[in-house]
Amino acid sequence: MLHYNSAGRVQEYDFTSLPVAEPLQRSLAALFAARCTPHHWTVHATSTMYWRQLQTFTSFLSRQVRPPRDVDELTASLFERWRERVLATAGGYTTFTAVTSLLRADSRLQTGPIADTLARRAPRPRSGIQSYSEAEFDRLKLAARRMFRAALLRIEHNAAHLHRWQADEFIEGSRDWVLGEALDVLARTGDLIRHPGRRPRGGQGIVYKYRTAFGGMAAAVTWQRLFLSRMEATALGVLLLAEFGWNLSVIDRATVPRASPDPGEDGRPTYRIPIEKRRRGAGRFYETRNVTDDGAASPGRLITQALAATRFARAIVADRSPETDLLVVWRTHVVGRERADGDRQPPVGPFHFGVHRDTGARWAHAVGLRGSPFQRGRQTVNALDRREPGQNSQDTHDRHYVLVDKRVQAEAVAIIAAGAEEATEHARQTVLVAELRDAPDPGDVETATADCADIEHSPYPPPGGGYGSGSGGRCGASFLMCLGCVNARIHPGHHPRLAHLHHAVDNLRSVLAPAVWEADWGATHARLDDLKTKLGDTVWTRAKAHVTDADRELIDLMLTGDLDT
Repeated sequence: MLHYNSAGRVQEYDFTSLPVAEPLQRSLAALFAARCTPHHWTVHATSTMYWRQLQTFTSFLSRQVRPPRDVDELTASLFERWRERVLATAGGYTTFTAVTSLLRADSRLQTGPIADTLARRAPRPRSGIQSYSEAEFDRLKLAARRMFRAALLRIEHNAAHLHRWQADEFIEGSRDWVLGEALDVLARTGDLIRHPGRRPRGGQGIVYKYRTAFGGMAAAVTWQRLFLSRMEATALGVLLLAEFGWNLSVIDRATVPRASPDPGEDGRPTYRIPIEKRRRGAGRFYETRNVTDDGAASPGRLITQALAATRFARAIVADRSPETDLLVVWRTHVVGRERADGDRQPPVGPFHFGVHRDTGARWAHAVGLRGSPFQRGRQTVNALDRREPGQNSQDTHDRHYVLVDKRVQAEAVAIIAAGAEEATEHARQTVLVAELRDAPDPGDVETATADCADIEHSPYPPPGGGYGSGSGGRCGASFLMCLGCVNARIHPGHHPRLAHLHHAVDNLRSVLAPAVWEADWGATHARLDDLKTKLGDTVWTRAKAHVTDADRELIDLMLTGDLDT
């Protein structure tokens, strides 16, 4: 099985290596192949993740007494055992959701008990990533700023020397002149002139006059005069994270920002920054941001400095590979040692791009910190420094960055306490309270929307203790309130009727004023939305397809109020 990513590079997967029967291998390969298309999986990281989850799943199947030979032999009970086992492990949520999303596409698994089992959602685990404390984040930014600034000053100093050599300001043959000549060679080729037959390993083989002018053969006194090292590029990545909230994938693919043609009367450039966000899906990969360099503390100043620090490397890359136009460029010490990664921009000679995920922890260790700074740093920026979303939707920003962060929670204690009572009451009124069951209980009493487990002890007694709309019991609530009652039980027999009710209530929006609809039907609609979420789209769609004429008549009577009289 071959997967071509968006850059046209290929990754191969051998389904014959999976420990299951050949028919099941073929079925899984077909499901996998359907995703290996540009509008589904654009990067190898995605297909590799799914491949590893399939390996975990098929390993479980192979250990069964009677392993299934194909997907049509997968049973609900078998899948339930796997679900219970895998969700108890670290990373189990990812494994479960990946495998079920693939299997649901097979037509043989779209009906019967196995379909309902596959449609059940797993609880998403809470992220363990927390923001840095203010002091920790300050130390992080300071370490990155010191490293990158030192590199920038070094490159600017040597660029000035090169400019003076090009202007013939040095006496030919002097040490300064030879240094200028060496810098010119380095700026044009990315390397230094070496003795014939010598391998370009580090400083080995550099001609004597250049070694003398540079003061040695180490990278720090030779090619680093004009180019960033890997660790210095990582420091730049940390600063881009701290300033703009970019994650590693954005930093990796960040193209060179262009300054506006007219910088304005003050001469301060405004950069147009294109941002690529692959996880947003086809058609929504790109957005642009404009930032202005209007002083040392401005976001645009960092872009100006990044362009300056990478200008010599980018010039060589542009000459050798004109289609490559990335911002973060650094030079490797030894060519050919970097491991291949088909999702990242390939090296151009000794020059590499972006920041690899493995480099963050190495950089942190080098500056006396612990752990990669990128995930916690992005959490800090998005949860605390930036209250509005960066490259995410508002829902993702709130759910995955703000609401789960302990620093945010600690700072919001007063607000949370003030709104807790109101939020609890709102949730009680609008969220489904009825209990979901797989089958009816013979002892329950059927109502129009659910079954009642204790009709004689309703949370909604009628005025004066008389009988209400409940079927033979002491309940003063409308049948619509069954969805918000702790005594109510909902089983699959109710699903078609409730799906039709959801559709009918939604249709009332078009004939009622918004305020009237919200007052009369908003809570019911919210509970039905909650039920739909709990059951999943597959079960809900199937329920709508099984609505009977009796269900429609019953719902019509409920909507007109005739059923309660």
